[in-house]
Amino acid sequence: MTTSVILGLVIPFVGTTLGSAVVFFMKRSLSVNVSRALTGFAAGVMTAASVWSLIIPAIEQSEPMGKWAFLPAFIGFWLGVGFLLLLDHVIPHLHINEEKAEGPKSKLARTTMMMLAVTLHNIPEGMAVGVVYTGLISGSAEISAGGALAISLGIAIQNFPEGAIISMPLHAQGQSKGKAFLNGTLSGAVEPVFGALTVLFARLIVPAMPYLLSFAAGAMMYVVVEELIPEMSQGEHSHIGVLLFSVGFTVMMVLDVSLG
Repeated sequence: MTTSVILGLVIPFVGTTLGSAVVFFMKRSLSVNVSRALTGFAAGVMTAASVWSLIIPAIEQSEPMGKWAFLPAFIGFWLGVGFLLLLDHVIPHLHINEEKAEGPKSKLARTTMMMLAVTLHNIPEGMAVGVVYTGLISGSAEISAGGALAISLGIAIQNFPEGAIISMPLHAQGQSKGKAFLNGTLSGAVEPVFGALTVLFARLIVPAMPYLLSFAAGAMMYVVVEELIPEMSQGEHSHIGVLLFSVGFTVMMVLDVSLG
């Protein structure tokens, strides 16, 4: 792998690390409005990345199919949704927006479930970066170096609030700031791993590129609708989540169009 590819795979992980470091500078827990704002922003970035960086390139690559050019993107998207739905049912985990009611679960078990939830979220993001860079390397997709960098930066921006959303609650549950930071950082380690595996298996992936691009989009959209939107909307009525969703969407749109 070239230096630019390695950098592109690592950038999202840096975003998670910086977000997790917020635990050193803030109070023991995030306020409701800050949590809504961060989650809404993350949801907006992921939605825009799914459209501009994944689905549109998948359709453009399928243009030789004529009026059926949408079909690979359609199939791949639903496979991505189905994959996350399956993982959601097979792997026990705690949803980010789930209330942590008192019960027999230990803090260790609760923390483990939260980490599993974040791992589920980061798998499609790592795959998305890997698929985009695979398309760039192979030249088989309508993806430029700037466009690949845009999705890496976009997911890194999205990972910043996600890192904070993980490390802060862990600290609130009793973990030290250092341990909460470490666990928050490790929650993003799966992204470069899945991204690198995707690039390493490029020869097998290239023929199915339109399906894989849209697969990553479907998986990311599942996370947005299942986890992030409920989180940004829970509690008393507020527009902060919607406004930050719009900010995140437009930031990612500008990055993709300007760099692509």
